[in-house]
Amino acid sequence: MALRYLRSPFKPALLRLVTWLSIVGVTAGVIALVISLSMDSGFRRALASRLLEVTAHVNLKPKGLEGIRDWRPLAARLEKTPGVKTISPAIYNTVLVSGNGQAQGVVLKGVDPRLEMISDRALQEMVSGSADFSPDRFGIPAIVIGRVLARHLDLRVGQYLTVISPQGNLTPFGLQPESLRFRVAGIFDSGFYDYDANWAFVTLQAARNLAGIGDLVSVLEVRLDDPDRAPEIARQLLAEAGPGFEASTWMQENQALFRALSLEKLVTGIFIGLITFVAGLNILVALALTVVDRSGDIAVLMAMGARRSQVRRIFVYQGLAVGVIGSAIGLTLGYAAAWSANTWRLIPLNPSIYSISYVPFHTSARDAIWIAALALGVSVAATVYPAWSAARLQPVEILRYE
Repeated sequence: MALRYLRSPFKPALLRLVTWLSIVGVTAGVIALVISLSMDSGFRRALASRLLEVTAHVNLKPKGLEGIRDWRPLAARLEKTPGVKTISPAIYNTVLVSGNGQAQGVVLKGVDPRLEMISDRALQEMVSGSADFSPDRFGIPAIVIGRVLARHLDLRVGQYLTVISPQGNLTPFGLQPESLRFRVAGIFDSGFYDYDANWAFVTLQAARNLAGIGDLVSVLEVRLDDPDRAPEIARQLLAEAGPGFEASTWMQENQALFRALSLEKLVTGIFIGLITFVAGLNILVALALTVVDRSGDIAVLMAMGARRSQVRRIFVYQGLAVGVIGSAIGLTLGYAAAWSANTWRLIPLNPSIYSISYVPFHTSARDAIWIAALALGVSVAATVYPAWSAARLQPVEILRYE
């Protein structure tokens, strides 16, 4: 009966229009929610994927500032931990890089080239030159820089640059910064803008010479078979390493970024969900007009023995039917649009701002479930007043003059 009232061809034109607008409103709200949440999830996954390709899953560092001295036996012992894929040593130093009359501050990373080539995607994505850190015939060490940094400094493979470290030598005239000359051996493109613009790689020995330190490293970078297990394995590594160490996971080091993305997803869902709320108002108007238009039919039903609860359910089912139809169409069109935009990369972005070159979309069944639940909930909630009004009609008063 509810469906017959919903699709009745004898309804007034205004009532039919409002009913169709209700379905269109629910459909539009669901489509907007699917696309916006898919875009937010896509950004989150894309950034996490890029970060995991160029950063460690777990960083094991000493609590003090002196670095890790006996790092080789420690790394060999930790590699036996279940779930650990590779462990590579690293030395980090913030330096000033100058070349062709220009200068820029960068993060200089001293690495073991053999281990870094296995674990870090940046050194696997060379756009010019190679990750060969062998010194040239003059004994000048090699450096590998990012594509954006090379463009800023107008550097090409084979050219030379100067790296100045604030950790210099103490002289009678005060602390003098240490500087070394490097040859650009390769230029990488990790696909992550900040990494390509602000990072450079040298060997561990070159980093030690620049920092003026002995045979030690500042961090052991651990890559895992399953990055999602980073907190669990970090605790195991700390227990194995003993006191004097601390561990941080990729989730902790990028906590602010992912918290901001989660908050953005929540706010986007709330504001775009208002479209569904407006659709709910259309449902309320359509059913309220139906009560007025069909008051005589309702009175006849109640006079024939229909209970008030049955009359209420007729209107609830009408609102639910609008929600189901709108949700089904919206989910189908929304997921099709998100899949198409992600597959063919229909929306380009400026990678210097967003770190990726296109808008990624990632759809999930969980989002579909709660979007449909929201749409159906709003649709049913909009039936409360019309259903209550219909159930309160007095058949005697309406049929008295029929």
